Amino acid sequence: MTLAIDLSGRVALVTGGSRGIGRGIAVVLGEAGAAVVTCGRSAAADPVEGTDHRVCDVRDGDAVEPLIAGIVATYGRLDLVVNNAGGAPYALAADSSPRLDGRILGLNLSAVLSVSKASNAVMQRQPDGGAIVNISSVSAVRPSPGTASYGAAKAGVDSLTRSLAVEWGPRVRVNSVDVGLCRTEQTADHYGGDVSVDAIEATIPLGRMAEPEEIGRVVAFLASDLASYVSGAILACHGGGEPPVFLHVVTKKQQ
Repeated sequence: MTLAIDLSGRVALVTGGSRGIGRGIAVVLGEAGAAVVTCGRSAAADPVEGTDHRVCDVRDGDAVEPLIAGIVATYGRLDLVVNNAGGAPYALAADSSPRLDGRILGLNLSAVLSVSKASNAVMQRQPDGGAIVNISSVSAVRPSPGTASYGAAKAGVDSLTRSLAVEWGPRVRVNSVDVGLCRTEQTADHYGGDVSVDAIEATIPLGRMAEPEEIGRVVAFLASDLASYVSGAILACHGGGEPPVFLHVVTKKQQ
């Protein structure tokens, strides 16, 4: 087998694929030869060149099946689904309203299940099946103060990934990527400007945040034949993770 990622002839859906991490994923999948469909709650202001953008709020379960059916009607198949749409505003758990909690859980967990179920129904009928990649977060495996509902939802995504891999194999592979800090168009606003971003990046073992396309390359690998025996995996993509707090304390004391 040639060690190259070639997704020619495959059809991919990337939810939330017109900006941020999703945009990077869509770009990489397109470069690998896939026909890429993106979706979002509104028309894409700056769609990725060569992609087919469709409007769909994936939190609305009744809208998901028509989205998948429309893709199959256009392209005849669906080989890869990347559940990327997600996110949450900062809100301490004690102050967060039930409505906000429900919206966060709906987007980050329930929508993943809805899109996966509709996609699996198509993939199970295809001779060569398909692959689902869920974009999760390091918040799934460490405390997530200020975004507790989001962290809980992402932990649910990782658990869901393992269960669906068992239920839907061998025809459909399901994997998850636990993403760490990543530079997007919202990074400076989210973390308070360049000085804060530089300080944060200094704590990452690889010395910087990820670029969206780097997450895309991990997704492309999981979608490709190179990962033909990878299913139910939770792959960390976080630049080495977050060093334990005690190391920072010890270092300061030694200075």
